[in-house]
Amino acid sequence: MSEALHSPLRNNVIRNGALEPDTWQAHLAADDTAAALPPDSPGWLVTLQTWQTHRQQLRMRQHAVAVYLPSDADPEVLLEPGAQAIDPVGIAHIAIDFPVYTDGRGYSLAQLLRTQYGWHGELRAVGDVMIDTVHYLARCGFDSFAVKPGHDPEAALAALKSFTVHYQRAYRKPLAPVTGA
Repeated sequence: MSEALHSPLRNNVIRNGALEPDTWQAHLAADDTAAALPPDSPGWLVTLQTWQTHRQQLRMRQHAVAVYLPSDADPEVLLEPGAQAIDPVGIAHIAIDFPVYTDGRGYSLAQLLRTQYGWHGELRAVGDVMIDTVHYLARCGFDSFAVKPGHDPEAALAALKSFTVHYQRAYRKPLAPVTGA
């Protein structure tokens, strides 16, 4: 997992248009047994391999986990056999790693998750996430961002509004459900 994945409680995560502390902890299992799972408490980020191996146990927990996708991951492995869309039960968010800002595979993963695999939940960019990339990440479907240490999270938040006109299409975010009168 990326070094910049978790930084000690500083307001470096942009989520819902505001800054908040990064409270997620990476769980790096030493082995692949159920005993190696993180405790059923909030704020755990598990590897894709851990999710694949233990998804049924993780789905039954009180507290959802985040699933970490490296930039070379195949998002299709998040689908249940025969399913057309990712089942969101037990997944707090999907975190896609950007090992270096020049690695564009995370943009493609985001597009695939949103358009082909039916992911409507939170999609977080982690790793080498810099001020000048957040706007483009949002256009590909990311809706939260763990800004790289050393970069100004306030400036990154402002960068989300830096462009008002776009020449290419972007991922359309799902509309909020309409509540009855």
